[in-house]
Amino acid sequence: MSSYLFEGKTGRLAKLKMPMQALLRKLLSEVKRMNKQVGERIQELRRLIDRHNYLYYQQDSPEVSDYEYDELMAELSRLESEYPEFFEPNSPTQRVGGKPQDAFGTIRHRTPLLSLENAFGQADLLEFDRRIRSALNEPVSYVVEPKIDGLSVAMSYMDGQFSSAATRGDGETGEDVTQNIKTVAAVPMHLNEPLPVLEVRGEAYMPKEAFERLNRAREAKGEPLFANPRNAAAGSLRQLDAKVTARRSLSVMAYEVLYVEGYAVTTHWEGLELLDKMGFQVDPYRMYCQDIQQVINRCLEWNGQRNQLPYEIDGMVVKVNSLEQQQKLGARSKSPRWAIAYKFPAELAIAVLQNIFVRVGRTGVLTPNAVFQPVRLAGTTVSRATLHNEDIIRQKDIRIGDTVVIQKAGEIIPEVVQVLKERRTGKEQEFVMPDTCPECGSRVERQPGEAAARCTGGLVCPAQVREAIIHFVSRDAMNIEGLGPAVVTQLIEAGLVRDVADLYTLSQDALINLERMGLQSSQNLLDAVAKSKENSLAQLIFALGIRHVGQRASRLLADHFGSMDRLQGATYEELIAVPEIGPRMTESVLSFFREDHNQKVLARLKAAGVKMAAAKAPQRDLPMAGKKFVLTGTLERLTRSEAQKLIEDNGGQVAGSVSKTIDYIVAGASPGSKLEKARALLEASPELPLKILTEEEFTRLVRKSRVE
Repeated sequence: MSSYLFEGKTGRLAKLKMPMQALLRKLLSEVKRMNKQVGERIQELRRLIDRHNYLYYQQDSPEVSDYEYDELMAELSRLESEYPEFFEPNSPTQRVGGKPQDAFGTIRHRTPLLSLENAFGQADLLEFDRRIRSALNEPVSYVVEPKIDGLSVAMSYMDGQFSSAATRGDGETGEDVTQNIKTVAAVPMHLNEPLPVLEVRGEAYMPKEAFERLNRAREAKGEPLFANPRNAAAGSLRQLDAKVTARRSLSVMAYEVLYVEGYAVTTHWEGLELLDKMGFQVDPYRMYCQDIQQVINRCLEWNGQRNQLPYEIDGMVVKVNSLEQQQKLGARSKSPRWAIAYKFPAELAIAVLQNIFVRVGRTGVLTPNAVFQPVRLAGTTVSRATLHNEDIIRQKDIRIGDTVVIQKAGEIIPEVVQVLKERRTGKEQEFVMPDTCPECGSRVERQPGEAAARCTGGLVCPAQVREAIIHFVSRDAMNIEGLGPAVVTQLIEAGLVRDVADLYTLSQDALINLERMGLQSSQNLLDAVAKSKENSLAQLIFALGIRHVGQRASRLLADHFGSMDRLQGATYEELIAVPEIGPRMTESVLSFFREDHNQKVLARLKAAGVKMAAAKAPQRDLPMAGKKFVLTGTLERLTRSEAQKLIEDNGGQVAGSVSKTIDYIVAGASPGSKLEKARALLEASPELPLKILTEEEFTRLVRKSRVE
């Protein structure tokens, strides 16, 4: 049987020189050959990138430039995109982070992650050695390592492949941070040898340079600064969105083999050598010590050198080297008997406090800061220190002109710890917190039971306005597409926007002068701004950024009062009567509407045509009224916010956790522990009304509710 095909130029049928089946076999063979080549290239790129990561992070001896490394990564990313059949979850391209998680699950540790007893001087180390030798009655050697100031994590590998990671948690169970740890380039996704099982303990930390860079960026945005690299590392690792973690430049130093199969380890030192061999970053300053005197010498030596390291350490960790001896010594309830942490003494400096200035943060918090003569402290020159809040200033009796003691015990941001009152001359001045904001002149308030004083001019305060606008235009608020943080910054710097009401006065003539803003993009932005005028009252209330008032509270207030005018004029008694609106939220709402600046912005929004009333009167008899839902996993057709809005529009409630009072679980892809808990509840109590719905079943339920 002959076969035919169309000639490309003439469109005429041309007879093939070989049967169709033979042609198909040849084409299939060619495709397989090409796919094999692509697969081999992808594997080669992964091996190359893993090797370069190892050389860069573990050996500090890179073989290629950043440009060459980026080229390899770009090629791998392109091939994986074009040939998804070769996708691998532990590929180097997956380190950028995936979709944000709903919440962290938990992982139970095979080996408990214990904390350490502290030693504060030579006497404590000698006593530690005496107890060890007394219990064992045999020679003992030790390993000493710098104690990195970070967050403890446990990482698991199966057949040489990265499997999971968890924080220390309570020592028995930790938070599942697998996706976040995958973004840390210093953590190998493939071991250099395919061990059947390997479990490793390490310290997630933020290098000093990355920490300072992060704080500079946060300060530029008016965001609160992290107090130290440890807090920054913990906050970065516990992000629900792994993409945030990926941007934070974290690293992990491995320091203990928790469990291993396929390799014999008899000492802690051998365990560290194994980790180094497998591709982990292991501290190069670890030291084997034959006796406690060598340990003491090493601790004292590093007390004077700790500031030379690229990461923060707050002491040294001392461990019995023999694993057999560790087993004999055992552990107390919270700490092993075979290890101790030698803590460095706090670094102190003395300076004269020249002034106290107040900084206004992103959320309006007024933070007093001390200015003093520059002093050398912990390897850097400092001239400012946080005073935290007014209460601490009163407790420590800190006055302008005082001679004070500055401390930086592992802290990047120094603090005043003591006043040398014996050096007072009588000319010192007491500090008084301002009653108006130094940035915008709005009233400063301090809520009962809170230490922080806050500026009430949220919509107009320059220190808060950029973040207020970014929140106002966000998807869950007024949902103005095209107004990202970069564009908002341009608008403010160009003097086009001073508060959220100015967004509704923008013109195309003004917009097209901005960088990367042409006729079409400026028109799209103006259309999005105009469209936002028709948003719901609940969206507007949430967009205002009233403290303590989230999306659900905004919807409750909108449903109850029906208009912005009624909400603005509400009394304490009227607000507190709304279900789920407590005293703190009530005070916050009253404070917001009491501020003259905020009232003027709202008046301008109303004049611009922004809808200030609910589209319809509150409905009490909605089809899902009284029904409670839990959302888990990733929905394909809806975002989490859209699904929640559908439920609440039909009278239902969305809860954050599974309980016996829940009516429906809506389970998307990768649902996690909430679905497991729901199934366990149904198995234990089959009489419960709880139903588990797929996204399609949920959509049908919504349609049915609308029809009814």
